[in-house]
Amino acid sequence: MNYDLVGIGNAVVDVIAQVDHDFLTDYAIKKGIMQLIEKERATSLYEAMENRIQSPGGSVANTIAGANALGLKTAFIGRVRDDALGHHYAASMTEQNIDFVNKPISDNNEVTSRSMIFITPDGERSMNTYLGISTRLSADDVPKTVVQRTKLMFLEGYLFDHDAGKSAFRKAARATQKAGNKAGIAISDPFCVERHRSDFLSLIQNNLDFVIGNELEFRTLFQKNDLNEALQSASKICSLVICTKSADGVTVIANSHRIDVPTKKLVPVDVTGAGDQFAAGFLFGVARGYDIKYCAQIGHVCASEVISHIGARPQTDITTILYKKELL
Repeated sequence: MNYDLVGIGNAVVDVIAQVDHDFLTDYAIKKGIMQLIEKERATSLYEAMENRIQSPGGSVANTIAGANALGLKTAFIGRVRDDALGHHYAASMTEQNIDFVNKPISDNNEVTSRSMIFITPDGERSMNTYLGISTRLSADDVPKTVVQRTKLMFLEGYLFDHDAGKSAFRKAARATQKAGNKAGIAISDPFCVERHRSDFLSLIQNNLDFVIGNELEFRTLFQKNDLNEALQSASKICSLVICTKSADGVTVIANSHRIDVPTKKLVPVDVTGAGDQFAAGFLFGVARGYDIKYCAQIGHVCASEVISHIGARPQTDITTILYKKELL
């Protein structure tokens, strides 16, 4: 089977709850960032959450789901355990017609990954993530029969916290490019960048065709206070650079040609998944061979939809919106 887009990332069950700022203070949760936590803290936070919403998640997995909803043929490579949450995750992806490549794995030491997402009244999200078994993804979990038959391969920067993940990325990227197709990465998180800057830079320069990140991630990656300087540095080592800037739109540098695409400012209900769904729309456009400006505009539409409700995946028919805006 041939694919338009295949992702590799953490297979994480999202557990979402709306809370007030006092809740964040009471449980020592840092607002607006993703924190990695241990199993015991994951258990206590989970039990403290009221009116929980659970769904399959993970940054790149959310992008794959969004692209799939737009009509791309997609697959996802990630690890879940042979437990209730793991089977729920795999079944949910399959029900959405996404090929979930890896079978749930028996493991006595780890459990299926989960992320507790706390949403405050201002729409900001604070994530506490227990990565569990997903971090053990290795090159052995990456089937060449899948990565060699996709137009686009999309990698999740969070997996760079483990050497096995780095090896898996290199294998996937090289196999994809050898087949004449393109591979890229979501930078994912500035703290991850700080821990693995040299490896990020090496992978982007030597193995990837595109890179997506936000302002802070690019500035951190290239150790620049000025965003324009950081993006110029990025464009010297990668042919397609995509930088999201929240309400200020996106900057894209394609083969040294820069365009800035604005977006409408909106009051968010929940910003969870905004970057993931922008990537879904943008990569949908790339897979379809659209002009880069249209790719960015489609990405904006996808991001705008997902911040209008709770949850990291689209809840309305994005294609209908795109037709109305004459982007399809």
